[in-house]
Amino acid sequence: MTPYIEENKDRFLSELKELLSIPSVSTAPEHKQDVLNCASWLQSHFESIGMENVEILPTEGHPSVYADWLHAGDDKPTVLVYGHYDVQPVDPIELWTNDPFEPTVRDGKIFARGATDDKGQVFLHVKSLETMLKSDGSLPVNVKVLIEGEEEVGSEHLVPLLERHKEKLACDTILISDTAMYSPEVPSLCIGLRGLAYMEVEVTGPNRDLHSGSFGGGIENPANVLCGIIARLKDEYGRVTVPGFYDDVEDASEREKQDIASLPFDEEKYCEANGVGASRGEFGYSVLERLWTRPTLDVNGMWSGFTGVGAKTVLPSKATAKISMRLVPNQNTHDIAKKFEDYIVSIAPKTVKVKVTDLHGGNPALTEPDSAGIQAASVAMEEAYGKRPVLTREGGSIPIVLDFQNILSAPVVLMGFGLQSENLHSPDEHFHLENFYKGIFASTRFFHQMAAQG
Repeated sequence: MTPYIEENKDRFLSELKELLSIPSVSTAPEHKQDVLNCASWLQSHFESIGMENVEILPTEGHPSVYADWLHAGDDKPTVLVYGHYDVQPVDPIELWTNDPFEPTVRDGKIFARGATDDKGQVFLHVKSLETMLKSDGSLPVNVKVLIEGEEEVGSEHLVPLLERHKEKLACDTILISDTAMYSPEVPSLCIGLRGLAYMEVEVTGPNRDLHSGSFGGGIENPANVLCGIIARLKDEYGRVTVPGFYDDVEDASEREKQDIASLPFDEEKYCEANGVGASRGEFGYSVLERLWTRPTLDVNGMWSGFTGVGAKTVLPSKATAKISMRLVPNQNTHDIAKKFEDYIVSIAPKTVKVKVTDLHGGNPALTEPDSAGIQAASVAMEEAYGKRPVLTREGGSIPIVLDFQNILSAPVVLMGFGLQSENLHSPDEHFHLENFYKGIFASTRFFHQMAAQG
């Protein structure tokens, strides 16, 4: 911890409380002015700490805030720091211990909406930049900052903004802190995100619901057919049976497998916490390997026929299911969606009509573990936490990561300081202040390491 951080801890916390007290709920029309107020607050704050070219970038929705400092020289890399200042709604409000927009410190944690997702995490980088500017009078690398106001509503206008300001945002590395560490005792860096292919399968039989007594046995039941189709999507070893599904899948590296195996994971407690008797997934892989490095297929919802109270003997006209496939690096969402559709059509009986719809998707992302950004982040985390961070992946998807890589042609470093236990999107969201302060220090060390690597 640097002297400047130590001397200004209380002020940093007070300023974080100010930021968290602004109800910048992007999805609620009644908070539109609050979102604008939050953008203005950040604009003023960037100016006060010595950042330059500070401006609010308008979009067709909520604006983004931009700032930079570009005096390190052409021989030094340029880092773009990304985060978001918008937050989730607070409902159910009655489950909060304190008002979600009256930040409260308890047990070394700050409780407020946006504390960990993402105001607390993005603000630690702001304080890192202040620390270096006020202590050294300069930054070791060229830095650009983009803080978005629409992440919690799908970043609808982010891609057009990136394309419109591509030259302004050009960089060598993108730094994002909007993920979680593995645990308080195990600092980690996320190097991979699974992609997604989200499909809907609709099976249609008769032209109306029929009496199951009068027609059962004579007319194909779409619900039965849909169940049969779903049953054929995975084999007894948990592998997806869609032809060509694994064509582009590569196993994780030995280094990554060793990192995963070294993590303190209690499978029995994992199952107990989720109320199941045992874990289940693709044979031959550990739970964490299956969650992070292997593709999968899951039914997300099914409906057909009569589902009300009591009994109604109907042979339904239609049956529908929503099915998601999580994808790993080298798989392509459009390729997988087409293979899925072809397979469904091929195994459906001629007694029904089948419609397969590609609802949405996104490709997976993987950062090279030996990239300059990951190496710099590894050293920075080790200096802050006293131990080498492990490399992990995230089972979910963050589409903006791939958008950044595609549009700006720069690798992304996911250096998160949150924890999965911090109730993001839920009542009593919080952020551990120890990680807030360590994060400020780790951020300063990251920039210095990037400068040293050149």
